[in-house]
Amino acid sequence: MPDADDDLYKRKVIDESRVHLHDVVPRVGTQFQYIYDFGDNWRHDLLLEAILLPESSAHYPCCVAGQRRTPPEDVGGTLGYEDYLEAVADPKHEEHENILQWRGPFDPESFSFAAVNQRLQKKFRPRASAKAQAQH
Repeated sequence: MPDADDDLYKRKVIDESRVHLHDVVPRVGTQFQYIYDFGDNWRHDLLLEAILLPESSAHYPCCVAGQRRTPPEDVGGTLGYEDYLEAVADPKHEEHENILQWRGPFDPESFSFAAVNQRLQKKFRPRASAKAQAQH
């Protein structure tokens, strides 16, 4: 989404719904920044390290590496997340109980390839065409 400061900071903004990733990141070594949730302003610096050949038995997209759990939604960006982790980890913190009621227990070090790939498969599984659905 364009921002009023894009011209000021000479940022090129691309509407991700209108382009394919390979058009933006064409070769190994390409670096770019992805901003997620403009309210919380999560900035991700990304580097395309390798292009792997697809495996016929694999489902795509898929997670091939990772560590640590994703921050909860609406936690307040980087600074809010730091405060959140502090409150979750310290039972004596004044916000500890409120945080647990809001989100429940949270382990920032947990990570599950299986869970990530299950969510990816659910979100990106091929949809049956309207014609195929009408035949059933």
